[in-house]
Amino acid sequence: MNAKSTGDLALVKKLNSYIVLSCIRKYAPLSRAQVSEQTGLNKATVSNLVTELIEHNLVIEIGPGESSGGRKPVLLLFNDKAGYAIGVDLGVNYIRGNLVELNGSIVKEYYQKLSNQKRELAFDALVQCIDSLLKQAPESTYGIVGIGVGVPGIVDQNGTILFAPNMKWREVPLKQMLEERFDFPIIIDNEANAGAQGEQKYGAGKGIRNQIYLSVGYGIGSGIILDKELYKGTSGFSGELGHLSIDFNGKECTCGNLGCWELYASEKALLEDAAAYGFENLDDLIHAAENGDERVLQLFEKIGFYLGVGIANIINTLNPDSVMIGNRMSRAAEWIMPSIEKTVQKRALSFQTEQLQFLFAELQEQSAVRGAAYYAIDRFFEQFKAMH
Repeated sequence: MNAKSTGDLALVKKLNSYIVLSCIRKYAPLSRAQVSEQTGLNKATVSNLVTELIEHNLVIEIGPGESSGGRKPVLLLFNDKAGYAIGVDLGVNYIRGNLVELNGSIVKEYYQKLSNQKRELAFDALVQCIDSLLKQAPESTYGIVGIGVGVPGIVDQNGTILFAPNMKWREVPLKQMLEERFDFPIIIDNEANAGAQGEQKYGAGKGIRNQIYLSVGYGIGSGIILDKELYKGTSGFSGELGHLSIDFNGKECTCGNLGCWELYASEKALLEDAAAYGFENLDDLIHAAENGDERVLQLFEKIGFYLGVGIANIINTLNPDSVMIGNRMSRAAEWIMPSIEKTVQKRALSFQTEQLQFLFAELQEQSAVRGAAYYAIDRFFEQFKAMH
């Protein structure tokens, strides 16, 4: 047999192994015969590949399942404790981290408020967050398989933050800086993209084909899912919908433009208005709204109106199945939703909204951190194809 055909066989085996593992991850618990049915691979091939996956500690056997006559089949499970991933959501005024199993389940959490937006301090806080989670990781076959970080800015393919206006960061080579500190694969992406992925894999976005995820926090970012895939644009910079101009003579934005949407519809905009009544944070505003404070209810209604203006533009442009509001503002769903719906009904083209679903992030403030961890897990399984 020549070298090329040997190489081809090895590649086919790797791909088949990946297919079997993906099937077990998705449908477990199931038997070898069921894996064969699901994948279309013959039983002998499946049996050999499962044996290898068990040796690699990625699959484990559990007690017998229901018999359809004859011997009861042994059931297979994906070993989600074979390794761990770290996800981090680096916000403008907070840092949130998760240590997760390979199925995305959270093992440990980390949260810290950030009072200073200086690059050095935020980087130190990021390192501290990762260190803390690393120390808490249980022993496992593959250890930490990677670290995913979501950031509020434009990220290039090299993991450099080109521009994060709300953090006043430009040209920060974050991936490189983290690689100098940690010997793990590092993935950096915009936090709204990470949030969209988190919701699609683990939250309210499951099964939705075309979806706009709006991360409404200190600013507004968006993750665009088209045909179940994250749309990143030509250079990977899509989704800066917070910088849609909704008032061409409006307030000046940190991005250099005038009248950007996030200046009117974000948590920052809400808190600027709320300062007149002595409120300093979203928690206090939510508490006041729960107690029926008219002034605060009007503030939320105003934010809902401005969110609705931008959302109507998005709906008219992209005609999605759903628009999902995530990040911190999702906690105010009940007070902003009526105003959003009313504004969208008035401003969006009616045939665009007939099938439209409005959703709030199921994972709330966890969407981006869960999505960031998913990036690391996904990369591990892609690498797995080439591992053995």
